[in-house]
Amino acid sequence: MKTSADPVRDYLSAVEREASALPADRRQELLADLAEHIEVTRAERPDAATGEILAELGDPRTIAATALAEAGYGTTGTPARSDVDAPARRGKVHPLVPLLMLTLSLPFTMIFSIGPDAAFDAGSVFGFLFRVTGAVLLCTSVHWTAVQKTTGVLLTVIVPTTAFTTWNLTTGSAAGEVPALLGNLGSLALMAGTAVWLWRARRT
Repeated sequence: MKTSADPVRDYLSAVEREASALPADRRQELLADLAEHIEVTRAERPDAATGEILAELGDPRTIAATALAEAGYGTTGTPARSDVDAPARRGKVHPLVPLLMLTLSLPFTMIFSIGPDAAFDAGSVFGFLFRVTGAVLLCTSVHWTAVQKTTGVLLTVIVPTTAFTTWNLTTGSAAGEVPALLGNLGSLALMAGTAVWLWRARRT
């Protein structure tokens, strides 16, 4: 069988063939990522043989199977009912949604906490629900790695909640409104900074 003189083109063609069940835009994105990786590796290791670089990338069938699995397709290239619904549904949630819910949960609580005790209770409940929902959407999103999700939940939920609980148990209202406001602003800055980091680190 006649083969091309360009092993990289042959490799990318094999990946494209094996991943033909992917939508065209995702397939082209996969090929572009592979081509970019090959070019960067060639520039960093000019002495490395092309075959060695391609071998490090892995078998085209394995790469295609991984991409299909991440997209919610079965090994045959057909979407399986049990496989596709959850990833497809998760992929439809814009990555900005969980970040906004996590960041705005604190201002939401502060705004609705102004007034009588009933308003405070309502603000706390709705703020907590916002934060929990945002954390769930973050953890089930396909836009971040497991480490990024864990770090995001830690910095936007665990740390602020622990700080609030510790503050209320140790000082309550005795410390005054100004220190409490400064503490809230510090927590808000932490949550907003984490949201910005997650937005920049997201996978498109």
